[in-house]
Amino acid sequence: MSTPIAMPSAAKSSAWQPVSRRCEDKIMSAVLNENPSALAINKLSKRLHRQVGQAIADFNMIEDGDKVMVCVSGGKDSYALLDILINLRQRAPARFDLVAVNLDQKQPGFPEHVLPEYLTSRNVPFHIESQDTYSIVKRLVPEGKTMCSLCSRLRRGILYRVAGELGATKIALGHHRDDMLQTLFMNMFFTSRIKGMPPKLVSDDGKNIVIRPLAYVAETDLERWAAHRRFPIIPCSLCGSQTNLQRVQIKKMLRDWERQFPGRVDNLFTAMGNVVPSHLMDRNLYPFTTLQTTGSVNPNGDRAFDEDEDCGPGPSAAIQLHRDD
Repeated sequence: MSTPIAMPSAAKSSAWQPVSRRCEDKIMSAVLNENPSALAINKLSKRLHRQVGQAIADFNMIEDGDKVMVCVSGGKDSYALLDILINLRQRAPARFDLVAVNLDQKQPGFPEHVLPEYLTSRNVPFHIESQDTYSIVKRLVPEGKTMCSLCSRLRRGILYRVAGELGATKIALGHHRDDMLQTLFMNMFFTSRIKGMPPKLVSDDGKNIVIRPLAYVAETDLERWAAHRRFPIIPCSLCGSQTNLQRVQIKKMLRDWERQFPGRVDNLFTAMGNVVPSHLMDRNLYPFTTLQTTGSVNPNGDRAFDEDEDCGPGPSAAIQLHRDD
């Protein structure tokens, strides 16, 4: 059963009027100097909004006239996504509308009042879609097995349908940088594929464009932001499904790496956008079987041996060392 879109009542106009930007900055600077924790939150806020804005710009996620359907589950990530998009909309170069959508899957103990109350307080149009997918999954999945895969497929189909009914031109999901990296390693380790989680895609039904504006955002920053903003978090364990142990292992591995080698996770994430197909082995991405010599030097061409400063001198450096001796 679908709940019609709820339009929150118009917020009362505030008597406070913004002062000039320069004066505002001076006031903010004075306040932050007196409160180190406020300074940290201010930096966090700027970083989050900058990263989301950059991801939107880099991948052309939101265009003028878009109606963005933000999928809100009640977790920290989707709350943060909606929160940041609300703020960015006020100064974005593109004019766009937001509608928050939650899928109530009739899980036992799901607090149905939490999201409507929060979304009304934020003056955001919203839609609650009620579908008892929980009973379907419980009936089809054997006891003790994870229900996430089937649940995800059912949820995806419903959200695609709702997007069409609401006239949404984009579907925004709350996956962040760490989700994308974890997915990359899960596919490498368990399915023998170099496949991650794209920041933007056309859905498998061919009718929707799905975007992930949190693509550049670290999960630790979202945790801090959720605590600061005091989002009314709804636990994700209501269904009683087992945690995906593979994802838990990958998440621990990445966090251990970051503690032991600060910056490694950033480098891994950056590498996802710096792919060199000619130095991999996928014949569908590069014509290895039809390669031919050109007879001319290409300064931007491939090297048979790349220099690696961390692993020792490259061939040219080794030759130079030999000559110096």
